[in-house]
Amino acid sequence: MSKKIKHQDPEESVENALNATEQFLEKNKNILIYSVVAIVAIAAIGFSYTQFYRKPLKEEAMAQTFAAERFFRNDNFEAALNGDGNSLGFSQIIKEYGSAAPASVYMYSGVCNLHLGNFEEALSALKKYKSKDPIMQARAIANIGDAYAGLLKNKEAISQYMKAASYSDNIFAAGYLMKAAIMHEEEGDKQSAKKLYEEIKLKYPQSPEGMDADKYIARIDSE
Repeated sequence: MSKKIKHQDPEESVENALNATEQFLEKNKNILIYSVVAIVAIAAIGFSYTQFYRKPLKEEAMAQTFAAERFFRNDNFEAALNGDGNSLGFSQIIKEYGSAAPASVYMYSGVCNLHLGNFEEALSALKKYKSKDPIMQARAIANIGDAYAGLLKNKEAISQYMKAASYSDNIFAAGYLMKAAIMHEEEGDKQSAKKLYEEIKLKYPQSPEGMDADKYIARIDSE
């Protein structure tokens, strides 16, 4: 005996679905209300944190860098790094403001430490510097090489100089290659140095390093 298939009226289906939804909402209304309130509260907290704490903190950190940058431009690296008693230096700005400070403070701090002979501190700061500008990022990498050179870690210095030279096609690449070549010479690897001098001469003939390359090549050939 065949079973009859009962076809439900479309309007009745919609009505049943609506009734089921109403029942669900009635049963779970407290949970739903709390969920909505929680979402709104989280959004409000995030907005308040950004607008009333994070943003003013960033503006304050930026304002604090002006005096330190002035000392830096005047080659007063001690005051630029550690302040003068009236204004903060870059190292103090980093400690006080952390990630709210502009990224440039890490570069400034690193370079100040390089000039003051604090090579480990320079490494720490420069490795934290991140920039979307490839020229500036390459400069930071080369400065890391300078810090390694100051620590007499020539191989590490060479690696950073080569990385800086290849990081982007920039006008400072010849200088980075020159530093790597000089480090090779200090390591006693004259042939690697010569190859880099020849590369500078070929790729950057109009640069000061390119114009001096023949002099360095001739010196190696005469030894």
